[in-house]
Amino acid sequence: MTDTLTVSVLGTGIMGAAMARNLTRAGHTVRAWNRTRDKAEPLAADDIEITDTPAQAVQGADVVLTMLYDGPAALGVMREASPALRSGAAWVQSTTAGIEAIGELADFAREHGLVFFDAPVLGTRQPAEAGQLLVLAAGPSEHRGAVVPVLDAVGARTVWTGEDGAAGSATRLKLVANSWVIAATNAAGEVLALAKALGVDPQSFFDAIAGGPLDMGYLRAKAGLVLNDQLSPAQFGVSTAAKDARLIVEAGERYGVRLDVAAASAERLERAAAQGHGDEDMAAAYFASFDEKREE
Repeated sequence: MTDTLTVSVLGTGIMGAAMARNLTRAGHTVRAWNRTRDKAEPLAADDIEITDTPAQAVQGADVVLTMLYDGPAALGVMREASPALRSGAAWVQSTTAGIEAIGELADFAREHGLVFFDAPVLGTRQPAEAGQLLVLAAGPSEHRGAVVPVLDAVGARTVWTGEDGAAGSATRLKLVANSWVIAATNAAGEVLALAKALGVDPQSFFDAIAGGPLDMGYLRAKAGLVLNDQLSPAQFGVSTAAKDARLIVEAGERYGVRLDVAAASAERLERAAAQGHGDEDMAAAYFASFDEKREE
């Protein structure tokens, strides 16, 4: 297989759209589909073909890349695409799907003769747009050459976690990483909320921890989104983060681990979404510390 591929991107939200653009910039032929076509239309300006159905998008594709909301969504879309899937094509499954769903997706791939790669990514809007994501991937080494050009186009680095995508080793690592991201984001929100309640200038907190082991660039970045009213456009949306938090809690329950912080984080994110912040950056979990949506 040559390094120039025909790639189908199914799902053109924050991450999928950026990945599609970077794929075409790398010289690949890209066809994209999104359930709400209007959200995919801007990609046409980058010489990406927008299709009406998943089946049209995957017709003749060397690689199918899915970046959808969750596991059931990915499975449903691939079922819609199934009449046009080419046996032997590679499926790069980048949706954060959870451990249970990965097995179902791998079963579908096996039934349709697809080479399955479990390949979630770490990163948000800015690294996605810059092609600087960290790709966590698992899949057979003898077929990796078929997908390396795709992974190289969307990411700065690929960490291979195993030979069998069905085992979900990449997804497991993604859930572990996201558990830290979500916990840190919620902690940043609570710090700001407590400071507000106690009449403490947040800057005095940042000054106190500056340069020490408690200081963290991520804390300052997420707090800055709240303090500077820069929650839109989202780097990583509240509703999506809530979904991921629930997947983390479910994974813990499945393997006998109680994850109290993850469960509380999920509740905070869900509360913020119910207040109207679902499409804002996950830092908007800050508002869950108050009874109603507040204009800050």
